[in-house]
Amino acid sequence: MSVQINAPVLVGVDGSESALAAVRFAAAAAARRRAPLHIVDSIPAPADFGPGVALEQIDYDSYRRQATAALKAAREAATAAAAPIGELVITTEVAEAPPIPVLRDRSKAARLLVVGTHGLGAFSRSILGSVSTALARHAACPVAVVPVAVEHADGPVVVGVDGSPCSVRAVEIAFDEAAHRGTELVAVHAWSEFFRYDSRAVMQQEGEGLLAESLAGYSERYPEVPVRRIVTEDRPARRLLDVGANAQLIVVGSHGRGGFAGMTLGSVSQAVLHGATVPVIIARPES
Repeated sequence: MSVQINAPVLVGVDGSESALAAVRFAAAAAARRRAPLHIVDSIPAPADFGPGVALEQIDYDSYRRQATAALKAAREAATAAAAPIGELVITTEVAEAPPIPVLRDRSKAARLLVVGTHGLGAFSRSILGSVSTALARHAACPVAVVPVAVEHADGPVVVGVDGSPCSVRAVEIAFDEAAHRGTELVAVHAWSEFFRYDSRAVMQQEGEGLLAESLAGYSERYPEVPVRRIVTEDRPARRLLDVGANAQLIVVGSHGRGGFAGMTLGSVSQAVLHGATVPVIIARPES
């Protein structure tokens, strides 16, 4: 995976339990790679309404105190999560701006951006929060979206493969993750007969060839990673969610072969993000 030397793992927090789950995931990812961890909380920027405007003064000092407390809790959680793996350099930041543009901007220099599934205002796991949804669509680096649910420590890394440029990036990230986690990689390609006039046998053979081509060379680069291949007739998102139900991680491209230039998130990646109960990484091709 090509990243800047010593590029940090970036994680956004807001004092919620979901954010702390993201911090623990991010800290472990950074410690495995001996990379720094940068934790960011955002507060409203002070507004100058001008003289004579009688508006109740917003208590920005309270926002800052809350952010400082959230960063302290996040640092403690990160330190504990990284301790069994290795040393971790942690930096923190309180940004006076909305979280989405702040994290999107910081993602330009990060190797991975990690966010929780929802923040303090969310009420259901089935609905991703606005911050995680926006960043999964628009961040400049791969994005990990982490639920509060406990990670399956003995599970594999699962990757969706369809031969698209984003899929190529997803395969690279998935092999790297499996190698650092010391676990199996399960590569999944699902095909459909819709709008096709070939036999199922032909389409199965084509799928096996596409998967083999997509994985070519990685076994030599990552000889320690056992690989299991699944080629099947099914909806891609449904099969990925089924295979990945007990995975440590699911990796998908931001959009597949049906996507177009400038597209932010495809139907499969959206369905996996909204349906998964395990961490999901959304991959994009190298810029």
